[in-house]
Amino acid sequence: MRPVEGSWWPLRALLTPGGQVAGLGNYGLRGTRHSVGMAVLDRLAWQLAVAEGWRADRRCCADVALAAARGLELVLLKPRRLMNINGLSVASAAEIYNLRPEDIYLVHDDLDKALGQVAIKLGGSARGHNGVRSCISALHSSEMTRLRVGIGRPEGEVTVSSYVLAPFSAGERERLEQVLAQAATLLLEHILGRRAPAGEPGDGD
Repeated sequence: MRPVEGSWWPLRALLTPGGQVAGLGNYGLRGTRHSVGMAVLDRLAWQLAVAEGWRADRRCCADVALAAARGLELVLLKPRRLMNINGLSVASAAEIYNLRPEDIYLVHDDLDKALGQVAIKLGGSARGHNGVRSCISALHSSEMTRLRVGIGRPEGEVTVSSYVLAPFSAGERERLEQVLAQAATLLLEHILGRRAPAGEPGDGD
């Protein structure tokens, strides 16, 4: 993975800033339930044809890909940190790209929703999620939009920490691709509907 070197994307000057989309998770524990936000970002990058565009950006300690969608520039971000300090990467990227908290989408797992359920939440508290709490602390704001991706709760005597840090089960993996596609599509539709430049179609057009 190549490091970011300045404004390496030549089309940036032609685009309207569309915000940052951050997939929260534990960078060293990809494929686990707790890092499903990063899996959604990989799917979103594929949908936006920048799956090969991820670059390591030392300035914000994250993998970054820049994407274009209907004239908008989207900063896709996967922090190279543990979940409980993801916010440091999100805040650094916001400063680099001159983005406000309300320009940021946080994609993360949600224990209170079953696998297959995804929902947009506009701001509010962290609801016990350490990655979101870290972002609120680092950005000094709770105005970030969240895409909550359901992973369900553990059954029996399995602890929450063991459950979220474990890989998806074989049965869950059979459904996961559909869930990731659904989440990425919902996210992109929401971004375009809210931020499409004047003259571009958004939700309801």
